[in-house]
Amino acid sequence: MFYSTKSKLIASFLAVSLLVGAVSLFIGSQLLYQAVLNEATNRIRLDLNAAQEIYRTRIKNIRVSLNITTLGFGFRSALKKRNARELADRLNRLAHHVKLDFAGIVTRDGFTLCRIGPNTIPPEKFRPAENPIVNLARKEGDSISGTVVLSNDFLAAENPELAGRARIKIIPTLHAAVIDKKGETAGMSIAAAIPIFEGESLLGVLYGGVLLSRNKEIVDIARDAVFQEETYRGRDLGTATIFLDDLRISTNVLTPEGKRAIGTRASKEVKRRVLTEGRKWTGRAFVVSDWYITAYEPIEDIFGERVGMLYVGVLEAKYTDIRKKTLLILILITVVGMVLAAGLGYGLANKIMSPINQLIKASHQVSESNLSPEIGPISEGEIGVLQGTFMEMLAFFRKREQRHQSETENKLLQCEKAANIGRMAAGIAHEINNPLTGILTFTHMLLRRKDLGNDVRSDLQVVAESTERVRKIVKGLLDFSRQTRLDRESTEINRLIRSTISLIENQALIKGVKIEFNPGENLPILTLDRNQFQSVLLNIILNALDATEPGDNITVSTIIALLASNDDKKGIEIVITDTGSGISSDNLEKLFDPFFTTKKVGQGTGLGLAVSLGIVQKHGGKIVVQSEVGKGSTFSIWMPIEGQADKDEDTGGR
Repeated sequence: MFYSTKSKLIASFLAVSLLVGAVSLFIGSQLLYQAVLNEATNRIRLDLNAAQEIYRTRIKNIRVSLNITTLGFGFRSALKKRNARELADRLNRLAHHVKLDFAGIVTRDGFTLCRIGPNTIPPEKFRPAENPIVNLARKEGDSISGTVVLSNDFLAAENPELAGRARIKIIPTLHAAVIDKKGETAGMSIAAAIPIFEGESLLGVLYGGVLLSRNKEIVDIARDAVFQEETYRGRDLGTATIFLDDLRISTNVLTPEGKRAIGTRASKEVKRRVLTEGRKWTGRAFVVSDWYITAYEPIEDIFGERVGMLYVGVLEAKYTDIRKKTLLILILITVVGMVLAAGLGYGLANKIMSPINQLIKASHQVSESNLSPEIGPISEGEIGVLQGTFMEMLAFFRKREQRHQSETENKLLQCEKAANIGRMAAGIAHEINNPLTGILTFTHMLLRRKDLGNDVRSDLQVVAESTERVRKIVKGLLDFSRQTRLDRESTEINRLIRSTISLIENQALIKGVKIEFNPGENLPILTLDRNQFQSVLLNIILNALDATEPGDNITVSTIIALLASNDDKKGIEIVITDTGSGISSDNLEKLFDPFFTTKKVGQGTGLGLAVSLGIVQKHGGKIVVQSEVGKGSTFSIWMPIEGQADKDEDTGGR
């Protein structure tokens, strides 16, 4: 049943449904994933811009606050008087209002006048540790703000607590670049420095800033503002991070233990792209312990050097789950489609196979010789065409059966007639042959006498010629009626044809007819009765010579050819073509009949072609004739390369 057309139709519907479903599922999932990824990437790119704006706004806020402070009359008056106590009070109020981690005033000589923190007023002429932002402001003579990396010594001098915050132990992180460094002591901060002038004279530099190491403010503001405190599976959907180089110093990305991932590092691919090449990164990246759709951009310090990165990311799991749910829906649709396809295929298969099954039953009936089976109603479409063709085929079979029956009857009659003629001819020939031999012998003996008159001699000559003609007719009858055994031998057909043509070349030359031979090359050797086959060639060429006039041509050629009715059977074809009078279509059908001739009375017996056909057929060959009145005739003799003896050869004839 699994090999039936019905099963194949149902299987085809299922296969098409499965193929379409699988292709649609694959393409749909890829398009869906790409669309979701593009949407997430576009969103995270915008989120990075928002986080960047928050970062810059915080820097701007510090700068503006410091700038406003330097414009105050009381502040400038206290600075002129070097009133460190009053200035320290003002700095503490400023730091509290702006949430600064460090702030101070450096004199024009580079000494710290006052600052916030434990050691508010340092000793007189105290020169602090390297302060990059103050030094740049003094050098440029203008306000400076931005990101700056501060040494641990400077932070310790400002406030030992800041130095402790800056010290971060590096935690081994999956996918991060390999380094020998165990921890970080420098601190990255956002800060501003405002030079204070009195006319052309520099009074001092006001500086202040926020240490970003372990700072939660900026990253949490970015997360809450951008991601609206959205969670997924109990985790924050979005995260933000500030990196010092590739080290997380401020982040709300959590470790598997639920702690902020301070001290973990970015992947080496992100580091290479952002810090080394200075380009943005947008796409899928591994963050601490999970995959995120991320965006990174480099952070440059006040000197234009890339010192860190700003990052925002969203959990990939949310978009992966959306994709999985959509895939499940697509799979369910595919399964439903396959079930529907199976049902549809079953129904259509029944409808299609019903008339086909009827045709199969009818075919069995035809094989049992019933040429009028019942095939049911004629369907529409291709099946109807098939049924109609089947009916036409049956009608053809019925006509052919009738024709074959009629032809068989005719052939039986012809065979019986030919057998009777053969027996009669053999009997007549045997009865006549002996008296003819006596007549011809005594006639020739009389012609040798010297005492005969010319009139008697002339009459005896007529008797001899007539008797010779009768003897040829008798010999033809004997050849036609007798099954002669073939005496086969290996024969080169081109050589045999040349020797045959040489026998009648003079006769053709006298008549003015040109005989041309075109031998084929590399022809195989044939095994045949050389004498009998030469008589066939001689008979056909002489007939062609009789049908031509002076100036006509006879062409004999040989080629290797396939049997027209059997393309697998190879043989040699001998083509004899003349440009003579041709043969009418009525005479073509009777050409090989015994005693049929178109020659004048006394010039032919009508047995030559009949005998030739018999010889060729006994060799397993065929003769085909084509002719057109007034244009000539073509006799094609096809002989198999491996000769086939006539069935009667083994019996020695009958």
